[in-house]
Amino acid sequence: MNHLDEALPRWQFREVHAIHIDADPQRIYDAIKAVRADEITFFRVLTWIRRGGRNLPEGILNAGKTKPILDVATQTTFRYLADDPPREIVVGTHIARGVDAAMNFLITPEARGCRVTTETRVFAADAKARRRFALYWFVIRPGSGIIRRMWLRAVKRRAQA
Repeated sequence: MNHLDEALPRWQFREVHAIHIDADPQRIYDAIKAVRADEITFFRVLTWIRRGGRNLPEGILNAGKTKPILDVATQTTFRYLADDPPREIVVGTHIARGVDAAMNFLITPEARGCRVTTETRVFAADAKARRRFALYWFVIRPGSGIIRRMWLRAVKRRAQA
């Protein structure tokens, strides 16, 4: 069992991505905490599209170039639900009425290096919220998947540098 299971044990929407990184768990954990939005390929373009090109205050959809992305997220709408170095980080947010989301980075040591997994889960409390979120998820999921895979690659570059 991991902290994501404790934070959001039930969900209707889920996305999982993983990567192997040749580094020790602490170095990977530190890299996860340090990655900035400008290190994540396509992040700025995809979030610009998501916000319709509008200028917004600093937040996950308009992250600057100086702060780690997790710092930006947790200083705005996301909250740390678990921070268990060097094993797992879980953040969560309230998306809309009756809709909550959580995502994690889980570091699992292997014979050489570690497997790093990131998972997103979304729980909608009722059928109406689930239908509304399903439409949103259909539109944003491809971009979300690209961002998550590129985020893992940015972590790998930092951890293996």
